[in-house]
Amino acid sequence: MADPAQAVEASSAEEDAPSSLDECTVERISQGAPSWLSERRRHAWSVFENTPLPSTRSEEWRYTDVSLVVDLAELRLATHGALAKNGSRPAALAAAMDEDGAASGHTLLIDGNVVHVDLEPVLVEKGVILTSLKSAVQEHGNLLEELLATEVVPPEDGKFQALSAAFWTDGVLLYVPPGVKIDLPVRASRWISSYGSAVCTRTLIVAEPGSQVSYIEEVLSEDFERRTLVSSAVEIIARDGAQVQYVSIQRLGRGAFHQSAQRTLAHRDCTLDTLNVNLGGSVSRLDLNAQLLGPGAHSDMLGLYFGDEDQHFDHNTSQDHVAPDTGSNLLYKGALDERSRAAFRGIIRVHPGAQRTDAYQTNRNLLLSDEARADSLPNLEIEADDVKCSHGASVGQLDSDAIFYLLSRGLSLQQAERLVVLGFLGDVMARLPLGGVVEKVTRAIERKLKGA
Repeated sequence: MADPAQAVEASSAEEDAPSSLDECTVERISQGAPSWLSERRRHAWSVFENTPLPSTRSEEWRYTDVSLVVDLAELRLATHGALAKNGSRPAALAAAMDEDGAASGHTLLIDGNVVHVDLEPVLVEKGVILTSLKSAVQEHGNLLEELLATEVVPPEDGKFQALSAAFWTDGVLLYVPPGVKIDLPVRASRWISSYGSAVCTRTLIVAEPGSQVSYIEEVLSEDFERRTLVSSAVEIIARDGAQVQYVSIQRLGRGAFHQSAQRTLAHRDCTLDTLNVNLGGSVSRLDLNAQLLGPGAHSDMLGLYFGDEDQHFDHNTSQDHVAPDTGSNLLYKGALDERSRAAFRGIIRVHPGAQRTDAYQTNRNLLLSDEARADSLPNLEIEADDVKCSHGASVGQLDSDAIFYLLSRGLSLQQAERLVVLGFLGDVMARLPLGGVVEKVTRAIERKLKGA
C-alpha cells in the first residue's frame, strides 16, 4: 500500500486537454485502466446517451427545469488546473480548512482531482484505507470492481448518475475493516475553480461489520463567470453492526449547479446517519436514497438549507425499508430569503414483509420574504400491515410573537430575526453534533443573514 501521507501527483499533459462530454473522452480517460473499469465507463456512456435529460414532466423533477440550468453539450470535463499542479490553496479554501476540528485523516480535491491524502499511522496499521479512487483502481481493484457504480449508485439510476459513472475523474475511497472504530472524523475538502466545466467525482465508503467512522466533506468555490456543473456520486455501505455518519456541506459560489446522488445501504443492526447542508450555488439538486436492508438497521436523515437572492434547492429523498424491524427518521429544514426557492419530495417505502417498520419524514420551511417560495411533497407507500409511519410538512413565516418578545428584551430587529432563524435551523445540527460542523455552518448562515 502506498504511503497515504504523500501528495497525489498531477496527471499527464494529455489529461489536461479540455474535452467534451462525448464518447471520445470516455475512451481517452479509459486508456490504461483495467478492462472492468473501461467496460463500466463505456456502459455508463451508453446509458447516458440513451437517457433523456430530466424534464418537469417527471414527478421527481417537477420543480427544476434542468434545460434552463445547464447545457451538457457546452460543458467540458474539468482538467488539472494550476491549483492542482502547484498545490496552492486559495484564501477561502485555507480559511475553511482552518475552521475544521480535529480529524483522523484528510483528503483535498482540486477540480475533481485528489491532490493530498493523510491518515493517522495507527489507523493505517489497522488496515484502514483512505486514498484516491485513481490510486485505488490499481491498489484495491478487487474492491472497486465489486462495488464502484454497481449496486449502490449504478448508471441506470438517471442521466446524471450515468454521467458520473462515465466521466468521474477521481474521488475518495474510505474502507474501515471489521471492528475498527475511528473516533475522530475523516475530513474531505473539495475546491472548484474550473468554470464552464463539468466536475465529476465519486465517494465510496465501506464500513465492515462492527466498525465505526464519521466522514465530513465540504465543497467550495468562488462565484463562476459561466455555469458550472459539480456532480458527485456518494456510495455508502454499512455492514452488520457498523456505525457510520456522513456529512456534506455545500458552499459553492453563484453560477454553480450542484448535483449529488447519494445512496446508503444499511445492513443488520447498523446505524447510518446523514446530514446534508446546502448553502451555496445557484441551483442544487440532491437525490438521497436510504435502504434499510437488515433487521435492526436505522438511519437518521438530516438536511438543512438557507437560500437568498434567487437560489434554488431541490431535495428528492426516499427511505426504503426492505427488512423487518428497521427505522428511519428524516428531518429537513430550510430558511428562504429574497427570491429563493426550495422543493422537497420525499417518500417512505415499506416493502412487503418489512413488518414493524418505524419511519418518519418531516420537512419544515421558514419564509423570510414575501417573494420566497417552498414546495413540499411528502409521500408514503406501504406494503406491510404492522408499521408506524408518518409524514408532515409546513411552510410558514417568522414567528411574530417570538420576534416581539426578543424586541421587548432590547434586541434589534436584525438580532431578533437572527436568533429565530438560527434556533429554527439549529435543531437539525444538534442531532449530529460532529466537531466543527455546527460552528462552521452557523457562521455561514450568520453571514447570509447579514448579507455578506
